[in-house]
Amino acid sequence: MPTTKQMEKQNHSMVSEFILLGLTEFRELQLCLFLFFSIIYVVTVLGNLMIIFVVKLDPQLHSPMYFLLANLSFIDMSLASFATPKMICNLISEYKAISYKGCMAQMFFLHLLGGSEMMLLVAMAIDRFIAICKPLHYKNIMNHHVCIGLALLSWTTGFVHTMSQMVFTVTLPFCGPNVVDSFFCDLPQVIRLACTDTYMLELLVIAFSGLLALFCFTFLFISYSIILITVRPRSSTGSSKALSTLSAHITVVVLFFGPCIFIYIWPFSKISIDKILSVFYTIFTPLLNPIIYTFRNKDMRKAIRKIKKKHVSPRSTF
Repeated sequence: MPTTKQMEKQNHSMVSEFILLGLTEFRELQLCLFLFFSIIYVVTVLGNLMIIFVVKLDPQLHSPMYFLLANLSFIDMSLASFATPKMICNLISEYKAISYKGCMAQMFFLHLLGGSEMMLLVAMAIDRFIAICKPLHYKNIMNHHVCIGLALLSWTTGFVHTMSQMVFTVTLPFCGPNVVDSFFCDLPQVIRLACTDTYMLELLVIAFSGLLALFCFTFLFISYSIILITVRPRSSTGSSKALSTLSAHITVVVLFFGPCIFIYIWPFSKISIDKILSVFYTIFTPLLNPIIYTFRNKDMRKAIRKIKKKHVSPRSTF
């Protein structure tokens, strides 16, 4: 019976890297995807950075809602960066490998950022609930310390979520197949490559990820339902801004949780479907969030115009 140290030695000596099959084997399509995803990635990073800096620079946006939105943009930017650059490089590379440590790091950050974003969306729902249902007490309840606490809670949840799965994964012995049919190290697929029975661990991964997603989604559904019921009887002028903000929040929630819940609660779907959903979850959702919050939010658009006028217009006169 091998000891723990022997198992760890096997883990690193027998499998030192994993092969990522990526999205397609067709060379022409790989080149097209390389250009497409390169543009998408740059736009995603710039869009989320823009939101962070606009919220920081405009005093009118120094409120709990925009503080949480800036945190969401940081997580989205990180979520788009944990695997996308590697995927883009692999599209023009002949040898599509990732080191053992790199693979473990990808899985760690995916679940850290995914779990953190779930709880941050819950925090944003709590903020909107208090703002609309308890407007007179909003400033007292949602003070600076509470906002910091909600942000820390989201990161803590993400850390606990990823550690609860990675603590078992890093001890698995990988001594045989090392091919992952995805563009990043997807935890359920990597676990299946281990040289031991992983049935219980696979159930544990699905249970942890699926239950967290289901709990957060249920909480958000109930919260936004109560908010919509509260807003409807009010005057059209007062409710239009609230409905516009809520529609942006709800759209982001659906875009984020849709693929996430499908992947982990319906784990036996076809690989091709999982790839499409993974692309949407890790690349397009972080891109769509800044677009949704920028074009559907009057305060954000106004702040962007004001900053542009202040910092760009004076230079154009010379």
